[in-house]
Amino acid sequence: MQALVGFILRHWLALALVASAAMLGTAHAFETFGHLPPCTLCLYQRDVYWTALPIAAAGLVVQRTPLARLAPLAGWLLAATFLVGMGIAVWHAGAEWKFWPGPKACSSAGGGATAAGLAALMHGAKVNAPHCDEAAWRFLGLSMAGWNALISLKLAGWSAIWSVWSNRNGRSAPHG
Repeated sequence: MQALVGFILRHWLALALVASAAMLGTAHAFETFGHLPPCTLCLYQRDVYWTALPIAAAGLVVQRTPLARLAPLAGWLLAATFLVGMGIAVWHAGAEWKFWPGPKACSSAGGGATAAGLAALMHGAKVNAPHCDEAAWRFLGLSMAGWNALISLKLAGWSAIWSVWSNRNGRSAPHG
């Protein structure tokens, strides 16, 4: 276990980059192969990972420069980014469970639109836009938004731990 934690800490920025790309790939796979188009809140959750990618990449570059001591800032930015993602995912999951309302534009009562849906409508197809307050898929009782909330929390936690560890150990370089 200690070896795994050490590996994660030594390579956190690269792992955060890979995790963000994997989350985006998973979301796109559900859309493409599972035929589950994203609602508005789904797209907001994706934006978080699109934001995390360049932050992690910039941190990796900074680690290899004379400014390596600034690399832990990338970890703090990632932690904040992933916490925002967790907040959006909790909002989405809560709307699915009817704990609170989702955005009016994509609720069952409101009716939302996606670019794909609008394009299909223009070509005469009948399209049911996805609603933010209806879970399209669940695994072990959690929707994609619920799983994303847990994953985002874990990514935020590791990002913060890595930043503290890097500052305490003077280990901004990936193989310090």
